[in-house]
Amino acid sequence: MLRKDSALLGYVTAYRQEIRPFTDKQIALMQNFAAQAVIAMENARLITETREALEQQTATAEVLQVINSSPGDLAPVFDALLERATRQCGAAYGHLMTYADGCFTTVADLGGALAKGLSVRPQEGYALHRLMQGEPLVHVTKVFEDPAYHASQPYRDWVEQGGVRTFLLVALRKDDALLGMLGVYSREEKPFSDKQIALLENFAAQAVIAMENARLLTETREALEQQTATAEVLQVINSSPGDLKPVFDAILEKATQLCDAPFGVLRTWDGERFHHIAAQGDPQFTERIWKYGPWAPANESSPAGRIVGGEQVVRFADAPDHEAVSISPGFRELVEASGMRSGVTVALRKDDTLRGTVTVFRREVRPFTDKQIALLQNFAAQAVIAMENARLLTETREALEQQTATAEVLQVINSSPGNLAPVFDAMLEKAMRLCEAAHGHLLTYDGESLHPAAMRGDPRYVEWVRQLGPIRPPPNVPLGRMINGERIVHVADIRNNTVSREHAEIGGIRSVLGVALRKDDALLGTLSVYRQEVRPFSDKQIALLQNFAAQAVIAMENARLITETREALEQQTATAEVLQVINSSPGDLAPVFDAILEKAHSLCGAPLGSLVLHDGEQLRAVATRGYPEEYEALARAGFAPTEVFNRLLSGERFIQDADSWESGPDDEHPMKHAAREIAGVRTLLAVPLHKEGALLGYISAQRQVVSPFNEKQIALLQNFAAQAVIAMENARLITETREALEQQTATAEVLQVINSSPGDLAPVFDAMLDRAVQLCAAAHGSLRIFDGEAFHLAATDVGERFAVRAHRLGPIVPYSGHPIGSSARFSLMRARRNSREPRNALSIP
Repeated sequence: MLRKDSALLGYVTAYRQEIRPFTDKQIALMQNFAAQAVIAMENARLITETREALEQQTATAEVLQVINSSPGDLAPVFDALLERATRQCGAAYGHLMTYADGCFTTVADLGGALAKGLSVRPQEGYALHRLMQGEPLVHVTKVFEDPAYHASQPYRDWVEQGGVRTFLLVALRKDDALLGMLGVYSREEKPFSDKQIALLENFAAQAVIAMENARLLTETREALEQQTATAEVLQVINSSPGDLKPVFDAILEKATQLCDAPFGVLRTWDGERFHHIAAQGDPQFTERIWKYGPWAPANESSPAGRIVGGEQVVRFADAPDHEAVSISPGFRELVEASGMRSGVTVALRKDDTLRGTVTVFRREVRPFTDKQIALLQNFAAQAVIAMENARLLTETREALEQQTATAEVLQVINSSPGNLAPVFDAMLEKAMRLCEAAHGHLLTYDGESLHPAAMRGDPRYVEWVRQLGPIRPPPNVPLGRMINGERIVHVADIRNNTVSREHAEIGGIRSVLGVALRKDDALLGTLSVYRQEVRPFSDKQIALLQNFAAQAVIAMENARLITETREALEQQTATAEVLQVINSSPGDLAPVFDAILEKAHSLCGAPLGSLVLHDGEQLRAVATRGYPEEYEALARAGFAPTEVFNRLLSGERFIQDADSWESGPDDEHPMKHAAREIAGVRTLLAVPLHKEGALLGYISAQRQVVSPFNEKQIALLQNFAAQAVIAMENARLITETREALEQQTATAEVLQVINSSPGDLAPVFDAMLDRAVQLCAAAHGSLRIFDGEAFHLAATDVGERFAVRAHRLGPIVPYSGHPIGSSARFSLMRARRNSREPRNALSIP
């Protein structure tokens, strides 16, 4: 029988064509061959599992590379991910679909299962519908037994054409929201294994990450495009005071461009009729528009009539099917002449008074989204502002100055994505100028203190504020009031507040205006301007400062999104590079540990650190980064467990010592003393390396200044620790596989000698002893035969001096207490340090 840990794997049989029973020796020989077969089978299994793990890691790395090289472009990511998933799962073909509004749409296909762009609205009971109902995956092992197969002829046709017999669908979810699905299909009636299911789930998780990254990048890009368009429109308004034609042209151009609408019309309303003012589209369309004179709505049910009646937005999914075609000759003529299909009209209103409309449309059935309608409403609001500015020339000049300042700030935001310093400085300069203020500052808030981000005014006052460092104001001063929840603080004369007397005297400050920077009620900072005379700020100036504060919040949020996107890509790139090193160095942990440490420290902002392993007695650094040579030598030489290790051993998920120079229970440990005195370590973060509950060691990141690591950096170091454990486990499996093969090879060589020297034991004993000494990493060895009274030397591998000595000894008669006189299965003997005998000896009867 072939058995592994009591599990039956098979059997080996030998037959004769004569009645001659096998001897005990032959039976034992067969058992030996059976044992070798089991070893070979186990080796094959381990090698297969190792190869599969490496293939999976390679596929993951390749997908991450595609994600990194195609930020925001999901098509190549989906194609690469589907190809790897289908191949790794041993499927015939597969596809990836996105989900929205109850409909699945194919975005990637491999094998021609479904055409790209095909949309499916699944019926109840179908596999896709089960995913909509919340199931994480659907695994149909026998397609002909699926109720949906018998309920739908198109489903049966698809099954027969593709030869589908088994399929597996995995939902793509983000925070319980269904984003799509990843499916693979087999032409064999054979269930997918648990390993293949887990693999497909992993690819699904990667798809969700890619979709989320693309969403963040798209939203960031759209926000910047909208801000740029707004800035450009505001620039046109500023450069054309009183002239609305170029303003309306610019508004309509940006509106049609950002709403993805090839055609558009902007009209004004004089109380009775509409007038065409701007048009976007092909020459034939614009020429036809300009031929129209002033016109009035045919009736109140037409799109224009509904706007006049008070509606703010009128949308039509497919204009030829709209009821207005039958009741409004003018609308019908426009639809027929322009080829209009999907469109939307937004009213231009000022204090509930209709000032005009802006309409955009497409020559295809593709309704406008809520986001596009909101964007069009924003442009409509800009058009109303321009019209109002033209009507009031004096207010126009002031409004244009404000808009110009806003545009310049938005331009700085657009030209400095992620860099807030020039944005804040430009914003503060505009706010102080338009609010007629002498001093000003923009402070950021970290939850405890306010920190200067931009300051302007008298140099003496600016330097005084800068030297204050982190500001924790009392609750009854303007800054403290904003921290406590007030959104606007307006003080006519700050000298009436005794707490702020020093502030007033140094800067000569009298009137104060402060606006809190808030995002979803969370305080991000403050924007404050000051006058050196008692002159309260006007309502318009207060509103202006609120607008700058809102822009500051937008800039901070954009910077946060861009930073998070960049960090996510950097982390994915680092993970991919580490996986590449693991793949290119199977069994060799040194380059893997070096790569893990380099990436982890780089992303965590840590100049020092190490990867330390525990051998059961001591700790020893196997990789270091940034250490002085003296301290690195101490770390690599090995040292007794520290307080950090003992705390990790007790179960703590990580250890962070904000300032290791402060006294603690481990203060007298030599390594902590050396870390402080030689390496200058102040802040320490250590994350355990765990394998099935066992602590293998830890990975550390260290700084030479007091600067604690944040939660994101801690999680990042934990992720790299997990990669280190995976690499160690892979190396262990490869080493065990190699050792098993070496043992099999040695056994085969001994058996060959036995086979080639029947009856002659000398070469057999020599070969056997040679392989034993080699595989046991021993210096010397001997083989003796016992005749019942004494042991006689049969083979030796002990060097010339010890060989002569061994022969001189002659037969060895065992005595009580001698290792080879014991009845034990083996004996292990250690010699004294000053003995000339071998240091360690192993004897086996």
